[in-house]
Amino acid sequence: MRIAALIVAAGRGTRAGGSVAKQWQTIAGISVLDHTLKAFDANPKIDRIALVLSPGETEKADRYRNAGYIVAMGGSERSISVRNGLEALASFEPDKVLIHDAARPCVSSALIERVIYALETHEGAAPALPVIDALWTGQEGLVSGTRDRTDLYRAQTPQGFSFCRILEAHKSHGDGTAPDDVTVARAANIDVAIVAGDDENLKVTMPQDFEKAAKILGAQRMVRLGNGFDVHRFGPGDHVTLCGVRVPHDRSLQGHSDADVGMHAITDAIYGALAKGDIGQHFPPSDPQWKGASSDIFLRHAVELAGKLGWAIGNVDCTLICEQPKIGPHAEDMRNALARIMDTSLDVVSVKATTSEQLGFTGRGEGIAAMATATLVAK
Repeated sequence: MRIAALIVAAGRGTRAGGSVAKQWQTIAGISVLDHTLKAFDANPKIDRIALVLSPGETEKADRYRNAGYIVAMGGSERSISVRNGLEALASFEPDKVLIHDAARPCVSSALIERVIYALETHEGAAPALPVIDALWTGQEGLVSGTRDRTDLYRAQTPQGFSFCRILEAHKSHGDGTAPDDVTVARAANIDVAIVAGDDENLKVTMPQDFEKAAKILGAQRMVRLGNGFDVHRFGPGDHVTLCGVRVPHDRSLQGHSDADVGMHAITDAIYGALAKGDIGQHFPPSDPQWKGASSDIFLRHAVELAGKLGWAIGNVDCTLICEQPKIGPHAEDMRNALARIMDTSLDVVSVKATTSEQLGFTGRGEGIAAMATATLVAK
């Protein structure tokens, strides 16, 4: 079975505010339309994706065509735009098609799967949520009556259909004023199964909806985790550098660089989350240019590499393991230093300490160990 998706992105969306249509406004640096496309691109059952854009968006249309999408131009009404998109898809000869509003960027893979599954036994299927709130009528700002909510549903997309049936239904529909594709399908006597909708599948309509969508998409973003561990022994000196902070002590940590054991563990955790090795691979100790180097060089490199690969710091948690010096009085300064070096907010950085109950080399005061966990989130 060949399945296509048709993303309708030809509207103006004036209620959403902004200087451009809502599908071109950004959430976390990515356009609403591109968030929507990512959801369908990620589904291996979707064989081809078509877009409907507004007439005149030539540069955008060329960009999406070059990226492998079928692009059609929209019409004066939504259903005309859908018909144009379906006709553009016809040469692909799909068996089924999912028609989705670009302004629903939070559509989940589970919801897409539910619609596809229902199409195995029905010519049409669409997600919906039952109306659970009381319904009123109103006049002049006052409640004027109530309405029975029994058997009422809030419609969502994607709405899925047999491709041939919905294409013929749109061709014969007429003036193009149908509010959605289920209306067109029912006018052509196509039965449409109701599948469970999703409260998070919101339609971006008003300015405040962008913030709601950002929270949902943030929760859905891909996450990677990495762990780091490092050890340095004590030697002669009068201070140690830990997580970017100079801490007075009667000995110093020994190492090829400044031996900042905490920052080394964090750096290795970020490299680990990226599957990009460790500090030694990027800054070999055999290279004399790194002798005595400040460890913020290494940490900044790891963070910059993460950014180039499409990842941002979600949080960093570092535990220093030592008997002396006492870390507590300096922990806040360490958090601030790390946040500044990583160019991130203070509330995603944690630094704490523990002893080893006088066991092992740390317990004997021979050195300091550190372990760290870094969480990276897709931008």
